[in-house]
Amino acid sequence: MTRLVTALCLLSTGLLAGAFGYGAVNVATTFDAVPLDVRLTFHSALMRMNGPVMQTIMALAALSSLALALLARRRLAGVAGVLAVLSFLITRFGNVPINGQIKVWAVGTPPADYAEILQRWEMYNVIRTLTAFVAFALIITLVVRDQQGDR
Repeated sequence: MTRLVTALCLLSTGLLAGAFGYGAVNVATTFDAVPLDVRLTFHSALMRMNGPVMQTIMALAALSSLALALLARRRLAGVAGVLAVLSFLITRFGNVPINGQIKVWAVGTPPADYAEILQRWEMYNVIRTLTAFVAFALIITLVVRDQQGDR
């Protein structure tokens, strides 16, 4: 059971870090390179697709990490689980409300301070990407240590 949970934990934290990393490096920088109306339209469509996928990955990363912490008594897995939960909370209370504003702007007119709001969205995006990356790095560290202990 522990091996299965470890595999799921490694997969889900890797997917989470990879998805957020790709978004931060490629998608967010592309947002800055296109006209505002294109960004708003694409951003709205992307968030509609990302919602269920990313929530599932965040839940799997958090639950599998916390399960691994309990099953194998691995503190690093518990910290990774907390970081995955933190990624979710940043997304839910930081990015998602701004995504709602962006949906409105896409069919209307952005407010005068839209650039500041988009900058705040990007800040939340960087923070959640870092928390997901550290969670993944912790799980990798745990797996490598366990493999070295098996030798």
